[in-house]
Amino acid sequence: MLISIALPVILTIIMFSLGLGLTLGDFARVYREPRGFWIGALNQLVLLPSVAFFAATAFGLPPELGVGIMIIGVCPGSALSNVASKFARGNVPLSVSLTAVFTLVSIVTVPPFVAFAVHYFTGASSPPVEVTNLGIRMFLLTAVPVGLGMALARAMPSYIGLIKTWMGRLAVGLFIFVLLAALTQNWRLFAANIPALAPALVTMNALQLGIGLLSSRLARLNMSDATTVAIGTAIHNGTVGIAVGAMVAGSTSGFPPTTLPTAIYSISVWLMTIPFMLWRRSVGSTSVW
Repeated sequence: MLISIALPVILTIIMFSLGLGLTLGDFARVYREPRGFWIGALNQLVLLPSVAFFAATAFGLPPELGVGIMIIGVCPGSALSNVASKFARGNVPLSVSLTAVFTLVSIVTVPPFVAFAVHYFTGASSPPVEVTNLGIRMFLLTAVPVGLGMALARAMPSYIGLIKTWMGRLAVGLFIFVLLAALTQNWRLFAANIPALAPALVTMNALQLGIGLLSSRLARLNMSDATTVAIGTAIHNGTVGIAVGAMVAGSTSGFPPTTLPTAIYSISVWLMTIPFMLWRRSVGSTSVW
């Protein structure tokens, strides 16, 4: 029941909570601030899969963990990246737009990447990933609740403030529960592979932050936009990653090993991202650095 019922419900609640804070203007902002968005798009669709593939292949991990690293690497950003951007004095509206757009785009982009990862790391004998089926399930668990949240926010704007507050707290609590459950059920695998898994995830996080900042520098984004792009490049939606990992493994009774890298990354990402946020908050506003 934890995987077949509880996890989809939890993901639906979290995505509904995200939708409560979105408007159609967040999607239209893509045209008003195109440079920041398209740099974020380049990172999300091209560079991040490459970084994840490097991290998954360079540290001698078991096939299931390699697939798991690829999954979290290609997942969209989360609402936590919006909070982090605000603290680091980034461009919060740009962060919200990136989260909103790529949450929907991931329905199309994540399944092919995951299918490739499963075939590459587990071999031709592995069960094939049904890309269309995975995309449909992601659509039902992400796009639909986000759309419902946006519709409710538009229909009942005077009540949304209160709803957003307790829904946001509920979403955070459920997210923590999912991470701890995935880690606990795979504790032996985690303990056996931590010498390789930890460096792989830390390396991926460092490369993502660096790529986000460097690509922003090359595009001559201002400091606020550069901070947002870097944070959005590094922080991924862990609940989506765990749900996809469970779908791919076909698990119905517990969190499979493919969910472990997402659970660990969702915690370890803050070890480097928080110092980055503090640095960006402390520097001036006139330079990308």
